[in-house]
Amino acid sequence: MNFKEINDNFNIDNNFDKEIKEIENNLQDEFSIIDEISEYNQLKVLKAFKSNDLQTSDFMQSTGYGYADTGRDKIEAIFSDIFKSEDSLVRPSIVSGTHALSIVLFALLKAGDKMVAITDDPYDTMQQVIGIAGNKKGNLIERGIKYDKLELDSANRIQYDKIKSHVDSHTKLVLIQRSTGYTQRRAFTIEEIKEAIDTVREANPNAIIFVDNCYGEFTETSEPIEVGADILAGSLIKNLGGGIAITGGYICGKKDLVEYCANYLTAPGIGKDEGLSFGTNRLVAEGLYFAPHIVKEAMKVALLFAHTFNNLSYEVIPKIDDPRSDIVQSIILEEPEKVKVFCKAIQEACSVDSNFVPEAFSMPGYEDPVIMAAGGFVEGATSELSADGPLRKPYVVYLQGGLNYFHGKLALRLVLDRFKKKNFI
Repeated sequence: MNFKEINDNFNIDNNFDKEIKEIENNLQDEFSIIDEISEYNQLKVLKAFKSNDLQTSDFMQSTGYGYADTGRDKIEAIFSDIFKSEDSLVRPSIVSGTHALSIVLFALLKAGDKMVAITDDPYDTMQQVIGIAGNKKGNLIERGIKYDKLELDSANRIQYDKIKSHVDSHTKLVLIQRSTGYTQRRAFTIEEIKEAIDTVREANPNAIIFVDNCYGEFTETSEPIEVGADILAGSLIKNLGGGIAITGGYICGKKDLVEYCANYLTAPGIGKDEGLSFGTNRLVAEGLYFAPHIVKEAMKVALLFAHTFNNLSYEVIPKIDDPRSDIVQSIILEEPEKVKVFCKAIQEACSVDSNFVPEAFSMPGYEDPVIMAAGGFVEGATSELSADGPLRKPYVVYLQGGLNYFHGKLALRLVLDRFKKKNFI
């Protein structure tokens, strides 16, 4: 096939099609495994739809307090089915993954309680929620919550043997972050999370185990609650939104814990009974329907970028033979200019706002300037196709998403062309 017209339109002068095709041929076995995971999760979603009798009437929009929003309740039952949880809170009024996580922490912790992060300090925005960065008003530490962390070892693994030295009888909540965040480690697998949970249970059977599930949904065939987590939370404009949900977040877990979260989101005595879905039920359900397929596409895009940049002698995380438990692919570029060129190339490939030029700027919740390439149908939906990173050493770019594998491959061709023109490769 002749892609000259496409190349001319995107100003691609350097052809890497042969190298990319060779990498694709070598990835067929790994792609096949991803296909099997996706198929299982697709059937899991369809089972949840059928078991909970999802109907056209569930997509009708209600008004006022939301007492007649039966579709909202149906969506939450479907989430509970998928995540094997006793209850769920799925609302458009949860504005982001950070908000969902924050709700859980503020709802379950009170002054004097101790929380321990056993996967080192969490994602940048969560550090401000806790109060270990930014000194923002109303953070957890300001409210009397005690915070401790267990650092990862030199190989960025959970130090299982040291969990008991941090988690004791006074620990109220243990936080596990599944995804990489802005770190130089891969996501923790469900098997690794299970080992951590089992060790926490030995140290303190009563501790609430909370998993930040952002970017990890549907990358494996099971989720954290199935291996013992008490509660988890995430965003609807990442994996689970399927590129269709326009906003929202979710919290799944034990019924009493979800009740605390619902009472914090609304008010004690109101809880889950009020709160409109604002007509988003169809979009959430349809996005959930597409989510296993979208995650599959994103994981294949990540693998393609990983193998390509590994061949170019760049360090990639996860490494090409590492297990994968989120959709994020990190590439250590070591120079700020390379991060900027990479992100600008991704922006050129975006389906929306492709003519924009991303620049690093100060974003709410981040201590360092962040450059972000993202142009999709839903603002901030990093599962569509995006690349970002804080401009700090060692200058890592974080690639996420790709609703369509072919779109991701086009983005790779653009990045390689721009790197070639800059003599970076």
